[in-house]
Amino acid sequence: MNRRLFLKNTGLAGAGITVAGPVTSWLMENTLLPDIKPFFKLSLAQWSLHKAILETKTLPALDFAKKARSLGFEAVEYVNQLYGPELENMGLDKLVKELKERSKDNGVKNVLIMIDGEGELAALSKTERDDAIAKHSKWIDAAAELGCGSIRVNLFGAGAENDFNVWKETSVDGLGRLAAYAKKSNINVIVENHGGLSSDAGKLTDVIKTIGLKNCGTLPDFGNFCVKRQGGERWGAPCIDEYDKYKGVLELMPFAHGVSAKTYDFDANGNETTIDYKRMLKIVKDAGYKGYIGIEYEGNRLGEEEGIKATKELLIKAASGS
Repeated sequence: MNRRLFLKNTGLAGAGITVAGPVTSWLMENTLLPDIKPFFKLSLAQWSLHKAILETKTLPALDFAKKARSLGFEAVEYVNQLYGPELENMGLDKLVKELKERSKDNGVKNVLIMIDGEGELAALSKTERDDAIAKHSKWIDAAAELGCGSIRVNLFGAGAENDFNVWKETSVDGLGRLAAYAKKSNINVIVENHGGLSSDAGKLTDVIKTIGLKNCGTLPDFGNFCVKRQGGERWGAPCIDEYDKYKGVLELMPFAHGVSAKTYDFDANGNETTIDYKRMLKIVKDAGYKGYIGIEYEGNRLGEEEGIKATKELLIKAASGS
Protein backbone atom coordinates (compact mmCIF):
# COMPACT_ATOMS: atom_id res chain seq x y z
CA MET A 1 0.00 0.00 0.00
CA ASN A 2 1.47 3.38 -0.95
CA ARG A 3 1.65 6.23 1.57
CA ARG A 4 -1.19 8.29 0.05
CA LEU A 5 -3.61 5.35 -0.06
CA PHE A 6 -2.53 4.30 3.43
CA LEU A 7 -3.32 7.74 4.86
CA LYS A 8 -6.63 7.88 3.04
CA ASN A 9 -7.73 4.49 4.31
CA THR A 10 -6.76 5.23 7.91
CA GLY A 11 -8.60 8.53 7.88
CA LEU A 12 -5.50 10.44 8.99
CA ALA A 13 -5.19 12.60 5.93
CA GLY A 14 -8.71 13.90 6.31
CA ALA A 15 -8.03 14.62 9.98
CA GLY A 16 -5.25 16.98 9.04
CA ILE A 17 -2.56 14.73 10.52
CA THR A 18 0.72 14.16 8.73
CA VAL A 19 2.39 10.93 9.79
CA ALA A 20 6.10 10.28 9.59
CA GLY A 21 8.92 8.22 11.05
CA PRO A 22 8.14 6.30 14.24
CA VAL A 23 4.45 7.13 13.99
CA THR A 24 4.25 5.37 10.62
CA SER A 25 6.09 2.37 12.06
CA TRP A 26 3.64 2.07 14.93
CA LEU A 27 0.63 2.39 12.63
CA MET A 28 1.95 -0.17 10.16
CA GLU A 29 2.26 -2.71 12.97
CA ASN A 30 -1.16 -2.05 14.45
CA THR A 31 -3.99 -4.34 13.38
CA LEU A 32 -6.68 -1.70 14.01
CA LEU A 33 -5.54 0.65 11.26
CA PRO A 34 -8.88 0.92 9.42
CA ASP A 35 -10.58 2.11 12.65
CA ILE A 36 -8.13 4.93 13.43
CA LYS A 37 -9.97 8.19 12.86
CA PRO A 38 -8.59 10.89 15.17
CA PHE A 39 -11.15 13.58 15.96
CA PHE A 40 -8.52 16.31 16.26
CA LYS A 41 -5.80 18.03 14.25
CA LEU A 42 -2.20 18.25 15.42
CA SER A 43 -0.05 21.31 15.92
CA LEU A 44 3.41 21.76 17.42
CA ALA A 45 3.94 24.13 20.33
CA GLN A 46 7.23 25.99 19.96
CA TRP A 47 8.02 25.50 23.65
CA SER A 48 8.75 21.85 22.81
CA LEU A 49 11.93 23.16 21.15
CA HIS A 50 12.86 25.89 23.63
CA LYS A 51 16.11 24.19 24.65
CA ALA A 52 17.31 24.05 21.05
CA ILE A 53 16.39 27.71 20.60
CA LEU A 54 17.55 29.18 23.93
CA GLU A 55 20.14 26.82 25.38
CA THR A 56 22.05 24.92 22.70
CA LYS A 57 21.14 27.51 20.06
CA THR A 58 21.01 24.78 17.44
CA LEU A 59 17.65 26.01 16.10
CA PRO A 60 17.11 29.63 15.07
CA ALA A 61 13.66 30.70 16.26
CA LEU A 62 12.87 31.92 12.76
CA ASP A 63 13.27 28.35 11.46
CA PHE A 64 10.48 27.00 13.66
CA ALA A 65 8.00 26.51 10.81
CA LYS A 66 10.63 24.69 8.75
CA LYS A 67 11.54 22.42 11.66
CA ALA A 68 7.88 21.71 12.44
CA ARG A 69 7.28 20.72 8.84
CA SER A 70 10.31 18.42 8.87
CA LEU A 71 8.80 16.69 11.91
CA GLY A 72 5.53 16.10 10.06
CA PHE A 73 3.41 18.97 11.37
CA GLU A 74 1.15 21.21 9.31
CA ALA A 75 0.32 23.70 12.07
CA VAL A 76 2.32 25.61 14.68
CA GLU A 77 1.92 27.51 17.95
CA TYR A 78 4.43 30.31 18.56
CA VAL A 79 5.88 31.45 21.91
CA ASN A 80 6.65 35.17 21.99
CA GLN A 81 9.43 34.93 24.60
CA LEU A 82 11.52 32.81 22.24
CA TYR A 83 11.94 35.79 19.89
CA GLY A 84 13.77 38.22 22.18
CA PRO A 85 16.76 38.89 19.88
CA GLU A 86 14.58 39.03 16.78
CA LEU A 87 12.20 41.51 18.38
CA GLU A 88 15.10 43.68 19.42
CA ASN A 89 16.76 43.59 16.01
CA MET A 90 13.73 43.57 13.71
CA GLY A 91 10.78 44.93 15.66
CA LEU A 92 7.42 43.18 15.85
CA ASP A 93 6.06 44.23 12.46
CA LYS A 94 9.06 42.90 10.53
CA LEU A 95 9.16 39.77 12.65
CA VAL A 96 5.53 39.01 11.90
CA LYS A 97 6.10 39.54 8.19
CA GLU A 98 9.07 37.17 8.27
CA LEU A 99 7.21 34.49 10.21
CA LYS A 100 4.25 34.77 7.88
CA GLU A 101 6.44 34.28 4.81
CA ARG A 102 8.27 31.34 6.33
CA SER A 103 5.08 29.58 7.41
CA LYS A 104 3.67 30.05 3.92
CA ASP A 105 6.87 28.76 2.30
CA ASN A 106 6.69 25.62 4.42
CA GLY A 107 2.96 25.03 4.02
CA VAL A 108 2.34 25.46 7.74
CA LYS A 109 -0.77 26.98 9.34
CA ASN A 110 -0.33 29.46 12.18
CA VAL A 111 -2.67 28.52 15.04
CA LEU A 112 -1.84 30.74 18.01
CA ILE A 113 0.78 32.78 19.83
CA MET A 114 1.56 32.08 23.49
CA ILE A 115 2.19 35.38 25.27
CA ASP A 116 4.48 35.71 28.29
CA GLY A 117 6.25 38.64 29.90
CA GLU A 118 3.85 41.36 28.77
CA GLY A 119 2.44 42.37 32.13
CA GLU A 120 -0.25 40.94 34.37
CA LEU A 121 -3.82 41.20 33.16
CA ALA A 122 -5.19 40.52 36.65
CA ALA A 123 -2.84 42.80 38.57
CA LEU A 124 -4.26 44.55 41.62
CA SER A 125 -3.29 47.93 40.19
CA LYS A 126 -5.51 49.21 37.37
CA THR A 127 -2.50 51.08 35.97
CA GLU A 128 -0.66 47.77 35.68
CA ARG A 129 -3.68 46.14 34.07
CA ASP A 130 -3.96 48.98 31.55
CA ASP A 131 -0.28 48.55 30.70
CA ALA A 132 -0.67 44.78 30.29
CA ILE A 133 -3.70 45.25 28.01
CA ALA A 134 -1.73 47.66 25.83
CA LYS A 135 1.21 45.26 25.58
CA HIS A 136 -0.98 42.25 24.84
CA SER A 137 -2.98 44.19 22.25
CA LYS A 138 -0.01 44.41 19.90
CA TRP A 139 0.17 40.61 19.95
CA ILE A 140 -3.50 40.41 19.05
CA ASP A 141 -2.71 42.53 16.00
CA ALA A 142 0.27 40.26 15.25
CA ALA A 143 -1.87 37.14 15.57
CA ALA A 144 -4.44 38.57 13.17
CA GLU A 145 -1.73 39.38 10.62
CA LEU A 146 -0.26 35.88 10.93
CA GLY A 147 -3.65 34.28 10.41
CA CYS A 148 -3.78 32.77 13.91
CA GLY A 149 -7.09 32.16 15.63
CA SER A 150 -5.97 32.89 19.18
CA ILE A 151 -3.44 34.25 21.60
CA ARG A 152 -2.76 32.42 24.86
CA VAL A 153 -2.43 34.61 27.95
CA ASN A 154 -1.63 34.08 31.62
CA LEU A 155 -3.87 35.17 34.47
CA PHE A 156 -1.66 35.39 37.53
CA GLY A 157 -2.57 38.71 39.14
CA ALA A 158 0.27 40.34 41.05
CA GLY A 159 -1.10 41.45 44.41
CA ALA A 160 -4.50 39.85 43.84
CA GLU A 161 -3.65 36.15 43.93
CA ASN A 162 -4.27 35.58 47.65
CA ASP A 163 -7.93 36.52 47.57
CA PHE A 164 -10.22 34.84 45.03
CA ASN A 165 -12.85 37.58 45.08
CA VAL A 166 -10.24 40.27 44.39
CA TRP A 167 -8.55 38.13 41.72
CA LYS A 168 -11.88 37.47 40.03
CA GLU A 169 -12.67 41.17 39.92
CA THR A 170 -9.29 42.16 38.48
CA SER A 171 -9.32 39.20 36.06
CA VAL A 172 -12.76 40.04 34.71
CA ASP A 173 -11.62 43.62 34.13
CA GLY A 174 -8.23 43.00 32.53
CA LEU A 175 -9.06 39.85 30.57
CA GLY A 176 -12.50 41.12 29.62
CA ARG A 177 -11.23 44.39 28.18
CA LEU A 178 -8.51 42.59 26.23
CA ALA A 179 -11.02 40.10 24.81
CA ALA A 180 -13.30 42.97 23.77
CA TYR A 181 -10.39 44.48 21.84
CA ALA A 182 -9.55 41.12 20.26
CA LYS A 183 -13.14 40.56 19.17
CA LYS A 184 -12.72 43.30 16.55
CA SER A 185 -10.05 41.17 14.85
CA ASN A 186 -11.83 37.83 15.34
CA ILE A 187 -9.06 36.67 17.66
CA ASN A 188 -9.73 34.46 20.67
CA VAL A 189 -8.07 35.33 23.96
CA ILE A 190 -7.54 32.05 25.80
CA VAL A 191 -6.24 31.45 29.30
CA GLU A 192 -4.07 28.45 30.05
CA ASN A 193 -4.13 26.77 33.44
CA HIS A 194 -0.61 27.95 34.15
CA GLY A 195 -0.16 28.21 37.90
CA GLY A 196 -1.79 30.01 40.81
CA LEU A 197 -5.54 30.51 40.72
CA SER A 198 -5.54 30.01 36.94
CA SER A 199 -4.84 26.31 37.68
CA ASP A 200 -8.00 26.08 39.77
CA ALA A 201 -10.31 25.26 36.87
CA GLY A 202 -13.47 26.01 38.83
CA LYS A 203 -12.30 29.52 39.65
CA LEU A 204 -10.96 30.17 36.13
CA THR A 205 -14.21 29.12 34.47
CA ASP A 206 -16.07 31.39 36.91
CA VAL A 207 -14.07 34.30 35.46
CA ILE A 208 -14.70 33.19 31.87
CA LYS A 209 -18.44 32.83 32.45
CA THR A 210 -18.64 36.22 34.14
CA ILE A 211 -16.94 37.91 31.17
CA GLY A 212 -19.38 36.18 28.85
CA LEU A 213 -17.63 36.77 25.51
CA LYS A 214 -17.44 33.89 23.04
CA ASN A 215 -13.87 34.79 22.07
CA CYS A 216 -12.75 34.68 25.70
CA GLY A 217 -11.98 31.09 26.61
CA THR A 218 -9.46 28.54 27.77
CA LEU A 219 -6.47 26.51 26.65
CA PRO A 220 -6.68 23.36 28.76
CA ASP A 221 -3.20 21.97 29.42
CA PHE A 222 -3.02 18.35 30.54
CA GLY A 223 -0.22 18.99 33.02
CA ASN A 224 -0.31 22.50 34.53
CA PHE A 225 -2.57 22.15 37.55
CA CYS A 226 -0.32 23.24 40.42
CA VAL A 227 -2.25 25.89 42.35
CA LYS A 228 0.34 26.50 45.07
CA ARG A 229 4.08 25.87 45.35
CA GLN A 230 6.33 25.66 48.36
CA GLY A 231 7.37 29.05 49.67
CA GLY A 232 4.79 30.80 47.52
CA GLU A 233 7.04 30.52 44.47
CA ARG A 234 5.40 30.79 41.06
CA TRP A 235 7.76 28.34 39.33
CA GLY A 236 10.42 25.80 40.20
CA ALA A 237 9.50 24.91 43.80
CA PRO A 238 7.71 21.65 44.70
CA CYS A 239 3.94 21.71 44.28
CA ILE A 240 2.00 21.51 47.55
CA ASP A 241 -1.54 22.00 46.20
CA GLU A 242 -2.51 20.41 42.89
CA TYR A 243 -5.94 20.53 41.25
CA ASP A 244 -7.24 17.23 39.87
CA LYS A 245 -6.08 17.30 36.26
CA TYR A 246 -8.95 15.24 34.86
CA LYS A 247 -11.59 17.27 36.67
CA GLY A 248 -9.78 20.42 35.55
CA VAL A 249 -9.72 19.54 31.85
CA LEU A 250 -13.38 18.47 32.07
CA GLU A 251 -14.32 21.87 33.50
CA LEU A 252 -12.20 23.86 31.05
CA MET A 253 -13.23 22.09 27.84
CA PRO A 254 -16.61 23.85 27.33
CA PHE A 255 -14.66 27.09 26.86
CA ALA A 256 -11.68 25.66 24.95
CA HIS A 257 -10.36 27.20 21.76
CA GLY A 258 -7.30 24.97 21.89
CA VAL A 259 -5.83 22.06 23.84
CA SER A 260 -2.25 21.54 25.01
CA ALA A 261 -1.01 17.95 25.19
CA LYS A 262 1.74 18.16 27.82
CA THR A 263 4.19 15.28 28.26
CA TYR A 264 7.14 14.79 30.58
CA ASP A 265 8.27 11.18 30.20
CA PHE A 266 7.17 7.82 28.79
CA ASP A 267 7.17 4.23 29.99
CA ALA A 268 8.30 1.17 28.01
CA ASN A 269 4.92 1.04 26.23
CA GLY A 270 5.07 4.67 25.13
CA ASN A 271 2.52 5.91 27.66
CA GLU A 272 2.98 9.16 29.59
CA THR A 273 4.11 8.31 33.11
CA THR A 274 1.94 10.89 34.93
CA ILE A 275 -1.05 11.46 32.63
CA ASP A 276 -3.61 8.92 31.40
CA TYR A 277 -3.89 10.00 27.76
CA LYS A 278 -6.80 7.71 26.92
CA ARG A 279 -8.78 9.26 29.74
CA MET A 280 -7.78 12.78 28.76
CA LEU A 281 -8.66 12.32 25.10
CA LYS A 282 -12.04 10.85 26.03
CA ILE A 283 -12.77 14.01 28.04
CA VAL A 284 -11.71 16.18 25.10
CA LYS A 285 -13.69 14.15 22.58
CA ASP A 286 -16.82 13.98 24.73
CA ALA A 287 -16.76 17.78 24.89
CA GLY A 288 -17.26 17.82 21.12
CA TYR A 289 -13.84 19.32 20.47
CA LYS A 290 -12.46 18.85 16.95
CA GLY A 291 -9.80 21.54 16.77
CA TYR A 292 -6.05 21.52 17.19
CA ILE A 293 -4.25 19.70 19.95
CA GLY A 294 -0.80 21.20 20.41
CA ILE A 295 2.10 18.96 21.37
CA GLU A 296 4.15 20.40 24.22
CA TYR A 297 6.95 18.10 25.37
CA GLU A 298 8.71 19.32 28.53
CA GLY A 299 10.72 16.27 29.55
CA ASN A 300 14.42 15.89 30.21
CA ARG A 301 15.18 12.21 29.63
CA LEU A 302 14.44 12.23 25.90
CA GLY A 303 15.79 14.81 23.51
CA GLU A 304 13.27 17.40 22.35
CA GLU A 305 12.67 15.87 18.93
CA GLU A 306 12.39 12.37 20.42
CA GLY A 307 9.90 13.66 22.96
CA ILE A 308 7.84 15.39 20.28
CA LYS A 309 7.67 12.20 18.21
CA ALA A 310 6.79 10.10 21.26
CA THR A 311 3.97 12.49 22.16
CA LYS A 312 2.66 12.41 18.62
CA GLU A 313 2.63 8.60 18.62
CA LEU A 314 0.89 8.54 21.99
CA LEU A 315 -1.86 10.91 20.87
CA ILE A 316 -2.64 8.86 17.79
CA LYS A 317 -2.49 5.59 19.71
CA ALA A 318 -4.71 6.90 22.52
CA ALA A 319 -7.20 8.30 20.02
CA SER A 320 -7.46 4.87 18.38
CA GLY A 321 -8.43 3.32 21.71
CA SER A 322 -5.50 0.89 21.55
